[in-house]
Amino acid sequence: MATVDVTVRGAGAFGLSVAWACIKAGALVRVIDPKGVAPGASGGIVGALAPHVPEQWNPKKAYQLESLLMAADWWAEVEVAGGTSSGYARTGRLQPIADDAALALAQTRARGAETLWQGRAIWEVIAPPSDFAPRSPTGLLIHDTLSARLHPAQACAALAAAIIARGGEIAVDGRDEGHVVWATGWEGLEALTARHTRMIGAGVKGQAVLLAYDARSAPQLFVDGLHIIPHADGTTAIGSTTERDFEDPDTTDGQCDDLLAKARAAIPLLADAAEVKRWAGVRPRSRTRAPMLGRHPFDNRQFIANGGFKIGFGMAPLAAEHLSRLILTGENLIPPEFDPTASL
Repeated sequence: MATVDVTVRGAGAFGLSVAWACIKAGALVRVIDPKGVAPGASGGIVGALAPHVPEQWNPKKAYQLESLLMAADWWAEVEVAGGTSSGYARTGRLQPIADDAALALAQTRARGAETLWQGRAIWEVIAPPSDFAPRSPTGLLIHDTLSARLHPAQACAALAAAIIARGGEIAVDGRDEGHVVWATGWEGLEALTARHTRMIGAGVKGQAVLLAYDARSAPQLFVDGLHIIPHADGTTAIGSTTERDFEDPDTTDGQCDDLLAKARAAIPLLADAAEVKRWAGVRPRSRTRAPMLGRHPFDNRQFIANGGFKIGFGMAPLAAEHLSRLILTGENLIPPEFDPTASL
């Protein structure tokens, strides 16, 4: 391969997305990750691309909205280029409504969505549309049409295939050439913290369970903090835990049993679904909880794409397009709140 224009360190969701955006802009790109494609949380099984609630609007919520709205076309282009499915579909989401107070709040948010979501997606209160719906004390559900799903590991594989098909390189080792982007996940956040006087970010472990239950055309469900995601391949994912303290990033334990019991109590249709696998990984969370996108705080010649935490795949399309523009042209469209220096 000729001398590259951009070297991306990290083959997870952010790293691969930035690489793909740079390739579309005409750059020669090399992605380097000693763990291969989709390490850590990017190789997960849940993949809930769900919006923040339509209230108390801020730049992070506005940015996520734009990214979610552009995602269908963005992932379709990835799939065409590489010939591999990401599992993406904008199938919506259902949530139970616990009581009259929750119903009033849901109706207020529906009015907020009319303005904040600009008529491009709906937040509404409905009766259960099918048996694949959470039990709800009021008999009513929140339904939004903005939420989407993808299969994280499959989405990373689709990005890798697209990058290679368009002349990019993915390697486990290599030297830095051209512009350098650090998209190294939670371990990268720990490395940044080691160079600073306080914590910049850390890893938060999550565990999840995959079931053999085919509800591929149904909306995803969100029940008491639990995501239940029907995938395009005929499986259904349940997740996930949130563990700030952990010893082994990759092992599962009895918390998966708790996830499964909770999901089956909420959705009786899952009672007899066989387990396909259990999964664990660590998500990168910045100190501010915002993504870190922009120039490296300790080396202005390099760049960072990190801190996606639980919304990394949802933010990835717009974040990648904007960071690639900053890298290749110097134009900065990234909100100041996402600048890596904001997390110092």
